[in-house]
This record gives sequence, C-alpha cells and structure tokens, in this order.
Amino acid sequence: LFPSCTGLKNSKYQLLHYSSNQLSISVLNVTQQDEGVYKCLHYGNSVRTKEVKVIVLATPVKPTLEVSVRMQNGEHVLLKCSTVRSKPPPRITWLLGDDMEIQGETHHEYETDGKKCNSTSTLRVHTYGKNSTASCIVRHKGLQGRKLVAPFRFEDLVTDQETVSAALETSSPSSQDPQQSTSTVAVMEDSSTSETDKEEEEQTTQVSHLATEANRQFVGLTRKKSGILLLSLVSFLIFILFIIVQLFIMKIRKAHVIWKKENEISEHTLESYRSRSNNEETSSQENNSQTSRSKSCMNYITQLYSEAKTKTKEKAQPSKFKGELTHIPESIV
Repeated sequence: LFPSCTGLKNSKYQLLHYSSNQLSISVLNVTQQDEGVYKCLHYGNSVRTKEVKVIVLATPVKPTLEVSVRMQNGEHVLLKCSTVRSKPPPRITWLLGDDMEIQGETHHEYETDGKKCNSTSTLRVHTYGKNSTASCIVRHKGLQGRKLVAPFRFEDLVTDQETVSAALETSSPSSQDPQQSTSTVAVMEDSSTSETDKEEEEQTTQVSHLATEANRQFVGLTRKKSGILLLSLVSFLIFILFIIVQLFIMKIRKAHVIWKKENEISEHTLESYRSRSNNEETSSQENNSQTSRSKSCMNYITQLYSEAKTKTKEKAQPSKFKGELTHIPESIV
C-alpha cells in the first residue's frame, strides 16, 4: 500500500500484528538514534493520529569504588563510588552494615551530547570497626528492578594500614608526616543483585563488562582523534610559517636586485659625468694654450714691425737731402 515508506523496507522494523483496531511493530537493536516520537495513522472516514514518545534508556556500567584515608582535619575515610554513561541519571545510595541505607553526596556530569551522564557519590566515614562494611548501590530504570552493588569491607583497610605502619616502623619511622599522609585503595567488585535471581545477575555482569570495554575503546579513540587533530594543526602552522618565510626572502631578493640596478646606474652616471668634466677641462686648457700662443705671436710681430719701422726712418733721412723718394713697407711678415 505504501511502497515509498522507508520503514517497511528497513529490516530493523518488523510488523508484529495488524488489524482494524490494533497495530504492533518491533524495533531491533535499539540505539540512541531510535529515540523520538513515533506516529500511528488510522484511516477511515477521517484520518486519526496517535503519537508515541519513545525514550531509550542507557543502563549504567558496573560501579567502581575508591577508598581514601585522609589525615587532614581529623582522620576519616572517604568512599567514592562512580558509574558512567547512564540515561537518565541513576540513583546511588550507601548500605552500611546490613540494615542501614543512607544517601551520600551525589554529583552528575553530563557528556557532550547532553543525554548520557557520569555520576559520582561520596561518603565520609569518621569511625569504623574491623567488621564494618559499606556497599555502593546503583539503581536505574534500565535495570528493571535489579541493582548494581560494589561492596567494601573495612577489614581490608585495617589490614593494609597495619602492614603499611609496620613497614614504616622498620624502615624510617620519622620520614612520614601524620598530618598530611594519605593512602588510597581502589576497589572494584563484581556487581550483585538480589538472591532470588542469580541468572539475571550473571547477565547484568556480562553486560556491564561489555559496556566498560566499550567505554575504554571510546576514550582511546577520542584521545587518538585529538592527537591526530593536534598533529595536523601543528603541521598546518609550520606550512604557513614556511610560506611566510619564502615570501619574505623573495621580497628581500627583489629589493636587492632593484638596489643593485640603481647602484649600477648611479655609478655609470658618475663615470660619464667625470669623463665629461675631464673633457671640458682638457678642451679649456687647449683653448687657453692656443690663446696664449696667438698673443705671444702677435706681440712678436708687433715688436718686429716697430723695429723695422725704426730702421726705415733712419735710412730715409739721408735720402731727403738728395731729393730721392723711398717706399716704406707697411707690414713685415
């Protein structure tokens, strides 16, 4: 009837039951992407619509319990229970002994997608006995009434403290400061459920192990991607810096070539100017020498002329008495 509907072609969706008054479908391998609003249409004289909101639950992984002994402001034991990647946030309580369950300081931190969160609950214990016990209990809707438990026995802590104190006394008693010493014991126990359903407990433990392994792989992949991104960014910056250096070197070379050409032009101009000035000085000296020679020649000619004229006059005086005329030359060359 609806060949263009992609939901009928997807093997993830299966039609379980169909009748005039009921429609049932099944969704396999549900993930966070399958969350949303599903709409059912009933066709008759009019089209009636029914919407169903589907919320995909993410069950928390097996909790981890961390125990720290602090000496600051009085000795006390700090119990820290953590679980990750749950939706909605789980409810974490503490069971002291066998009959007292209390609420600790719980903190929820959502991941980048804003859906799954990591939860942590802390409990401070100031007095305890060797037979005292404390268990971290995690409850969640996805566990369907079951619970995840991480137990801790203070007997283990007392034994560890006695062993450490004995070792310190034999090695160096005065090397530790009792006001600032802190010892940490990390405890990770198998999750337990109610005594009435042991098979479900084993299944829950296997699912928790798989979720923990998936979480580790996710963290490793995220770190690898961040490392690759950082390496790519550093390589890009080095490439940009190399281009800038090359452009700067090319600019310096170009400026050097221009300066060299200008220097050669200026030197050529200076040499031509010097040669021109030398030629002008040489020509002026030659002109001066020619002028001085002509002047000396004219003086010499004038002197000869005056001497010849004087001699002519001396010869002309006796001829006057004789009445003879004599021709006097005007110039002597």
